[in-house]
Amino acid sequence: MAGSGVLIVASGGLGDTVLLAHVFSRFASLARPDERVCLVLRSDAGKMTFLFDGRVEVETVDYDRFARSFLFRRKTIRRLGARRWRLIVNTDYLRHPKRDEALIKALASDERVAMLPRSWTKYDRLLARNKRIYARLFDSGPVHLDKVLRWKHFADFLTGITIPAPVLRLPPERLPPPAATTRPMVLLIPFSAVRDKQAAPALFDDIVRALPGEYDVIVPGAPDDPQRNPDYAALLSLPRVRFEACDFERLAGLARAARLVISVDTAAMHLAVAVGAPTLCLASAAYVGEIVPYASEIAPPNVHFIYTPMDCAGCLGSCVLPSEDGVYPCIARLPRASILDAINRMMTPAVPA
Repeated sequence: MAGSGVLIVASGGLGDTVLLAHVFSRFASLARPDERVCLVLRSDAGKMTFLFDGRVEVETVDYDRFARSFLFRRKTIRRLGARRWRLIVNTDYLRHPKRDEALIKALASDERVAMLPRSWTKYDRLLARNKRIYARLFDSGPVHLDKVLRWKHFADFLTGITIPAPVLRLPPERLPPPAATTRPMVLLIPFSAVRDKQAAPALFDDIVRALPGEYDVIVPGAPDDPQRNPDYAALLSLPRVRFEACDFERLAGLARAARLVISVDTAAMHLAVAVGAPTLCLASAAYVGEIVPYASEIAPPNVHFIYTPMDCAGCLGSCVLPSEDGVYPCIARLPRASILDAINRMMTPAVPA
């Protein structure tokens, strides 16, 4: 029986999912007019579902449960394999042979396609063995390549059409409206799921004190962020600073209303850029060449990145240096003066020509 649609698998995290939203239409275009398109996301990344066209079906998978529970694995395979797929597209360059690839292998399809996988010493033998499940494999380039450009090249290969990479800005009609505010506002995002990417509370304290007095400062985050980060309590207690527990859809609305978003390298930063907010990213050097700064072809004018150049830049999170002040050395060494100068420039209204 011929397959009845296109299944697109993307097993990255929240930030990856925001970036994927800019190029997803290229992969969705592989579907024929009468076919369904289904996007499979990692369970936590499902929080970004609102960024995708409502005509796309979105399913989520808890890969931890998938790996350890036979019953959950069987239930997931039955749910996603209820119909045979004409085409399954694995969009992941870094993938797990016992999780996302195991799912793809178990689903019936006429054809499966993927990029050649990034090397992973622990699983290289299994990844090599799994190449046989794909009808076509695309060499997407070196390890250090902007993630969006990698997807763009893969989409060019699959569609047979080469088009320019997208500048990172999502269409307003796919976004929540700007949040209603009574005073001008700056968003400050100091928290990250990776604690080593969080700059010192003292730096954010200096940032708040440098902002014009008429601006409120909202610190959005997960409900437990203040409890998980007690050393930021003094920052959150400053007179014009308030913490707001919110989901990403609410965060998108807040970012659209903000005069400036100042953020560590996290999914919230990518979301702020995507909605068009003026955004200053205080980045580690870990993902230089893959994620931040964005490649010049896709970087919109509303974002500015500051990071500390390091000989070990591009480590992809596998830091080989001792931590400094409990964080990556490249974060501990972020240049305070340059950050405050960038904020001043980004907060200063442009003078008409």
